[in-house]
Amino acid sequence: MLDPRTIEALAGELDVAERERVQIPLISARFPQSGLSEAYAVQDRWVALKKKAGRRQIGWKIGLTSQAMQAALGIDTPDSGVLFDDMAFEEGGVVPAGRFIRPRVEAEIAFLLKEPLSGPAISVTDVLDATSYVLPALEILDTRIVRRDEATGKARTIVDTIADNAANAGIVTGGRPMRPLDTDLRWLGAIVSKNGRVEETGLAAGVLNHPAQGIVWLARRLHGLGQRLEPGQIVLSGSFIRPLETEPGDTVSADFGPAGTVSIHFGRP
Repeated sequence: MLDPRTIEALAGELDVAERERVQIPLISARFPQSGLSEAYAVQDRWVALKKKAGRRQIGWKIGLTSQAMQAALGIDTPDSGVLFDDMAFEEGGVVPAGRFIRPRVEAEIAFLLKEPLSGPAISVTDVLDATSYVLPALEILDTRIVRRDEATGKARTIVDTIADNAANAGIVTGGRPMRPLDTDLRWLGAIVSKNGRVEETGLAAGVLNHPAQGIVWLARRLHGLGQRLEPGQIVLSGSFIRPLETEPGDTVSADFGPAGTVSIHFGRP
């Protein structure tokens, strides 16, 4: 178990890493006995530091929702992180050069809630009923913890990912908002291009068989902590493509067909 002083120190390291655009060593390597509870404790403390600095929570993100990603990390559960107001970018906008360390992009469906969600038996139907609308989204990922230790070759684990606010960095929403019951969300998909070249395609069914299922998991998890999903919050339900690596000057666009298109450009220095 990590003691409170160590948790505080690690959260501070992550906060500095984000502000100064540097990466810190693997937490999982420095504290090999750490588990999910310790990782979330570090994330919670870092979230508290952000809020103390004036950042406002606007929602949540859910990650590691595909079987392939869970198998790669040897886990059987998604993870979650917190979305803040300064993470929101305009559709078709520009990410300033140097804003992130090594950004990647995923495509997913965002849910905007109109009612609170809480309880140990929340269902997909409950999520759909509590949702005002869904819309296309791109999530920008970044890693304040190294992805791999150069000396040992050890890769980051779920402990590192969770502590690092689930690699959360940015959110872009766009396209055409849709009522959640107006279409079968499992069949909502996207053609994702980088600089005009198709890189990935996918269907939302790749997210736990239904994109609302990740929100079910999150609502149940928060209930166990005495928390809930709130009206007005936006929830990124999980990616159905692999993360796309980006470089300065890249433009990433996701065509969601009838739901429209969402894109973001990464500025050059």
